[in-house]
Amino acid sequence: MSRAVRATPAGQTLGSGIRPRAGGPAGQGFGRPVGAAEIIERLECAGATLLAMPGRGYSTGMRQMRFDIVHSALEAYGWDGAVLRAPFPTAAAITAMDEAFGWLTLIPEGSYVLRRIVGARALVHPLTQRHLYSWRRLAAALGTDHKAVKRWHDAGVKAIMTALAA
Repeated sequence: MSRAVRATPAGQTLGSGIRPRAGGPAGQGFGRPVGAAEIIERLECAGATLLAMPGRGYSTGMRQMRFDIVHSALEAYGWDGAVLRAPFPTAAAITAMDEAFGWLTLIPEGSYVLRRIVGARALVHPLTQRHLYSWRRLAAALGTDHKAVKRWHDAGVKAIMTALAA
């Protein structure tokens, strides 16, 4: 199952296949999701946006010393130092991420395990579109069955859905 491109009604691309919902003026009001699948999609887009953000800003340690003789030898033998990095998210993507991760507070405070499961499952790699935490990895961390983790995830998404509908 490939998740390279996520289709939304808005059709706005944020880079690496991340797309927000249509917004109002000045990029605000990304709209409320109507179903569990849309909530999950928005949370996964928010997780991909979070992981695409740079870890830190510019520093002097980012500059490298360059020995021309070493680099010319490496280039002569066809060495390619290209590193794939997700493009920086736009301001609209960061706003949508903040809104989606704000939904985690709609899960009741006593159900902190549901918050952790929904939040961890939302983390999706921005380039490969794969979940950082599989169902079985979450189950091993919680010491339970992966089917129970799926049920708890669904319960957390339903709690968000009912809170948004109210």
